[in-house]
Amino acid sequence: MKPKFGIIVFPGANCDHDAYYATKKVLGYDAEFIWHKERDLKNSNVIILPGGFSYGDYLRTGAIARFSPVMEEVIKFADKGGIVIGICNGFQILLESGLLPGAMQKNQSLKFICKDVYIKIENRETIFTKSIKQDVLKIPIAHGEGNYYADEETLKALEENKQIVFKYSSKEGKVYKEFNPNGSLKNIAGIVNKNGNVLGMMPHPERACDPLLKRTDGALIFKSIAENMVY
Repeated sequence: MKPKFGIIVFPGANCDHDAYYATKKVLGYDAEFIWHKERDLKNSNVIILPGGFSYGDYLRTGAIARFSPVMEEVIKFADKGGIVIGICNGFQILLESGLLPGAMQKNQSLKFICKDVYIKIENRETIFTKSIKQDVLKIPIAHGEGNYYADEETLKALEENKQIVFKYSSKEGKVYKEFNPNGSLKNIAGIVNKNGNVLGMMPHPERACDPLLKRTDGALIFKSIAENMVY
């Protein structure tokens, strides 16, 4: 059985079609767009909150999208154990909605960054990583506010609960400051909630799925979800 991906479409989102193309056209899963004003998740097994600039990033990244009608349903879905992945702006929305702890600040350089990065898998026991054999993924980033911040107590809990899934690293998996593109604390590139069913990550796996682009590491995350999902 193949999973169905529900891709939320917010005003200002610009990566929803990327997510649809990756999951539907490249990987062959069922996928459907869900408009932000809808309350029907259309029998989706996995919800994707895509990247972009929801509501123009007015007020604060993800702050307005958090109040979209569809997010009430996404929160209910997640609370029941449904699989949710927030990518870039989607990660920011998950933070604003309280589905993940912490907050995002502007990149330390105060510049928008768009380039390929390497991320090391820190937790191989999540549904998002369980089937991935390699330790490091090469995936692009494109953001101006990906500088993850949390207080010491939250960071300690993230580490103790193994909620840090990805860290920015070298090609060889060395987690040093010089490989951190945005100043994110602990080199954090992606985290999960305590139950392990909600993932937020700044890199764009949907942009690293198509063999024609000579980038396929992102596909491993979607394949891991499909291979480990319990229906």
